[in-house]
Amino acid sequence: MISQETIIALATPNGLGAISVIRISGSNAISIIEKVFKPKGNKKLSNQKSHTVHLGHLIKNEHELDEVLVTLFKGPNSYTGEDTIEISCHGSTFIQQEIIDLFIDKGIRVANPGEFTLRAFINGKMDLNQAEAVADLIASENEGSHKLAMQQMKSGFSEDLKKLRAELLHFSSMIELELDFSQEDVEFAERNEFKKLTNKIILELGNLIDSFKSGNVLKNGISVAIAGKPNAGKSSLLNKLLNEEKAIVSDIPGTTRDSIEDSLTIEGIKFRFTDTAGLRKTKDIIESKGIEKTKEKINKARILLYLFDSNDTNLEEINNDLNTFKREDLHIILVRNKIDLENNNPKLISELKNFDLIQISINDSDSILKLKTKLISEVNILNPYTDTIVSNSRHYEALINALAAIKDVNNGIESNISGDLLSVDIRKSIQHLAEITGEITNDDVLGNIFANFCIGK
Repeated sequence: MISQETIIALATPNGLGAISVIRISGSNAISIIEKVFKPKGNKKLSNQKSHTVHLGHLIKNEHELDEVLVTLFKGPNSYTGEDTIEISCHGSTFIQQEIIDLFIDKGIRVANPGEFTLRAFINGKMDLNQAEAVADLIASENEGSHKLAMQQMKSGFSEDLKKLRAELLHFSSMIELELDFSQEDVEFAERNEFKKLTNKIILELGNLIDSFKSGNVLKNGISVAIAGKPNAGKSSLLNKLLNEEKAIVSDIPGTTRDSIEDSLTIEGIKFRFTDTAGLRKTKDIIESKGIEKTKEKINKARILLYLFDSNDTNLEEINNDLNTFKREDLHIILVRNKIDLENNNPKLISELKNFDLIQISINDSDSILKLKTKLISEVNILNPYTDTIVSNSRHYEALINALAAIKDVNNGIESNISGDLLSVDIRKSIQHLAEITGEITNDDVLGNIFANFCIGK
């Protein structure tokens, strides 16, 4: 999949800026730039030490194109493992394109998306899990996703998986050795010890799989639906949380007829809020469709903030709504709004004592802070920045497949099946674990992963 051509790309965002950085990588990177770069003092770049910076001019058609800084990284001590050049030039879009065209004329080709990081993976500078973390780091929008990506780049759970895989390979080789001496009736792989290993692996893989929910929250944010009867204050709450007039607020019931979505980061965790149409029976066709959309949004949410005004609802209405939406992976928080108004239904509050209830006034900043604190407490992530957490869907699928294969191995040991059949299941589990780190992969998988990278990375 990877070619030996020298590649070039803009490493900084497209558009006008103070400076831009253009990256070149490949075996001809240094020799080609020597043809067009005139450094101060007429130094020869190929004779300079790696990780050094040189000031000079790029020459095009015997004219100075720009005064630039050239940073030299000699392979294998570079990001890609190859000779790499980074050119810091002035941020004119014209200059950027002129420089790239200059090197294309010299035989360098424009890089594909993610090709620099792909070369780093191919050249052993990082495993596939770490390479994917690079993309996550670039895309991180909050403290949680940033720290998770940094953890994965430092190796994440790659080392743990490699140890498990090495132990499985050892037992696999012992079992296959038994097959070579099948006439001797010997046992090289002690079955009780092997059973201890498979039980340990089942436990560790199970923990990694369970961590995916937390990892997905850190990476993509947690979805929160705001629902309730018309005029409960849903749109006002969304506006107050976001500190902007995102949703139209009106005393007219049914004003919100479609979902309104926006996100907010609270203590490093991204929350994706959806303000939904008021829940009620209506003959209005458009409003009815909005209510159907409300139900769809709640079905996809992880947290439901069910707003109600105690003066405008009763226990039966609340129970009917909650029973409609109740499911195992949805956490429902009842939010009694408008506590600044007189409560003409004190009995209702006492009837809700067994519910997860918080009482607020949207116009009170302390109430909003209390609600934000409540939301953070609902994100059940224990020590997320030090424990091993899975956040990648591809890893999650591979772990599930590996766990299924290991369970087959375990059942095979208990059933005392023959070594050749046992060896097949062991090999399957080894392969699934290796898919995560990239020790076993194929061009299609790599193509899908790196196609999502930006071109300069």
